[in-house]
Amino acid sequence: MPIATPRWRREVLRHQELMDDMMARCGVDVLDVIRKDRGQSFVEARTRCRLCACAGTCRDWLLAPDGELSRPPDFCPNARFFRTCL
Repeated sequence: MPIATPRWRREVLRHQELMDDMMARCGVDVLDVIRKDRGQSFVEARTRCRLCACAGTCRDWLLAPDGELSRPPDFCPNARFFRTCL
């Protein structure tokens, strides 16, 4: 019988996936962000994302049809950070 993944872990992984998708949609290069200050800004952004209460809004925004790179949405707690990384 498989062991169930704890809910908190699923939530953390879901938020990480949303952040990865948001960065890709906005054209932010993850490796550039990590190189910026040896990853400190990236870790801080991950924490802001993990604590964000807008996961549903984020998912809906990411699922909306858009064939081009997009500007980070204002509801995102990392929007300003992502804009500085572009």
